Amino acid sequence: MATTCNMASAAAGLVLTIKSNSSSKTNNLSFNFIKNNPGSTRFGTVIRAADESAAGSTAEAVKPPPKPAPIGPKRGAKVRVLRRESYWYKGVGSVVAVDQDPKTRYPVVVRFNKVNYANVSTNNYALDEVEEIE
Repeated sequence: MATTCNMASAAAGLVLTIKSNSSSKTNNLSFNFIKNNPGSTRFGTVIRAADESAAGSTAEAVKPPPKPAPIGPKRGAKVRVLRRESYWYKGVGSVVAVDQDPKTRYPVVVRFNKVNYANVSTNNYALDEVEEIE
């Protein structure tokens, strides 16, 4: 029965890993020493033990979910405005940004060459209020 012991220490703590050839399990035992800062009354030691075979590797266990497909027209695309009450109705503008949050009511920001009466050249639109053109 061969046993190996790896010890790694850092400024904030100590990690002790013990492996044994007799069983396929790997046990992790970590010691964290909390430094006593001047003026602080907090001090102590934290000891954690975990079984790697039950929890699995942390790199394999924490995989981010795949990103959803982007919604709306791409940045820089030319779009035609379909909102009737808009100053730029049937006008063509370029997409500045598209908010990817599905809860956003008007996610598409469009910039126009022409300004409206308030000297504004951008506006937000819903996905169904713009039509991408070539």
